[in-house]
Parts: sequence; structure tokens; C-alpha cells
Amino acid sequence: MPHILGLQKLTLLDFPEHTACTVFLGGCNFRCPFCHNRSLVINPDFSAAISEEEFFGFLNKRQGLLDGVCITGGEPLLYPDLPDFIGRIRKLGYRVKLDTNGSMPDRLRSLLESNMVDYVAMDIKNSPARYAETVGIESFDIEPVKESVALLLSDVIPYEFRTTLVREFHTPQDIVGIGKWICGAKRYFLQSFKDSGDLISAGLSGLTESETGAFLELVKPFVPSASIRG
Repeated sequence: MPHILGLQKLTLLDFPEHTACTVFLGGCNFRCPFCHNRSLVINPDFSAAISEEEFFGFLNKRQGLLDGVCITGGEPLLYPDLPDFIGRIRKLGYRVKLDTNGSMPDRLRSLLESNMVDYVAMDIKNSPARYAETVGIESFDIEPVKESVALLLSDVIPYEFRTTLVREFHTPQDIVGIGKWICGAKRYFLQSFKDSGDLISAGLSGLTESETGAFLELVKPFVPSASIRG
């Protein structure tokens, strides 16, 4: 079973139109400097994982009270047994929302073709030209991410894209580049970076409300549905 390193027992925001819980899985193949879950990414303490019995016991007790389960990380698709984990959740009657960085399109496609996921939220870290820098991997190959973007843009499942705006990483030109890349997306959210106290790198800052609004206006010609979250 995936290593569960956190459980938010109720969220009214993460899964659109559903009451849900959020489960945090440890481990990630990205090293985004502004990641707010360092403890899930850099040497996660798997010995502190929530047990299978505890997690599914919680879901059993919440049947009829919660609609769905949000699976986030880290990067959930790193786990080969994720389909089995999701299958057990769905057998209890829950809908499933998956958060992903889009780096494993084959695993994502397999879940979608098996109808195991009801909603996907994918991070768009930056414009393609600055992806390697933004995910903290010098030799990063963006092609798998592009494949995941194309898969979601084909409307095989309800989805959203989202970008966390960081002053040190995002310029107006970058936002225009993102807009051109995901042109016509059904849902796209801009969210300003906030220091969680558990970052991979220090010395980063978010944008002001007015700056975020200006970025929104830059992307709207390409993604009219774009909005600000948070």
C-alpha cells in the first residue's frame, strides 16, 4: 500500500462539489524549490505512515458523510500499487480525485481508461522553457508532462490545471507561455505562493493581489475560464 504520511479528515475545497478527505502520500520525483511539503518529498519518514487498517477504518466510519477522497503528495503515481489502493477506496462508495505533476502519463492514462478516477488536478509548474529550473531538475525531460497535458485537454475526464505563482520563478512572459500551452483548458487556477514553513528552498516570495490579477488578465485570452484561487 502507498505510504500515507498525512490525512486531512475534511475538505470542502479540494474536490469540486464534494465533501472529501485528503490523503497525503510520501515521495516525489520533483524537487520544486517552492514545494510546501518538504517533509513528504525529501527523505520522508515512512516509519510514521498511517496504517492501512487505520485509514480504511476511517473511511468505513465516514461512509455517508463524505463523498470523496483526494489523493495527493508528493506524487501519487510513483506507487505501482496505486490502482489497488484506489480500487479499495471506490469499493466503499467514494469518488476519487487525483493530484499529479503529470510526469507519468502512462500510469495516468491507465487509471483514466479503467474509470478509477473521477477528477484530476494537475500542476503546471511553469512555461515549457523554464520547466527544468522550476521543478529543480537540471536535465528534466518535459515531454511526459506535455503528454499528460494533452491527455487532459482531450476531455476524457473532468480536470483542472493550476499554477502556484512564485516571484522568483514566474514572469509575465512565463504566464503567457503557459496560456498558449494549455489554450482552451476547461479549468485553470492561479494561486499565490505562501511560505508553509516546510519548504525545499528558502528565500522565496509570493505575488501581491494586484500582481496576481495582472497575470490573470495575461492568461485569459488563451484560457477564458482562468481564475484566482486562494
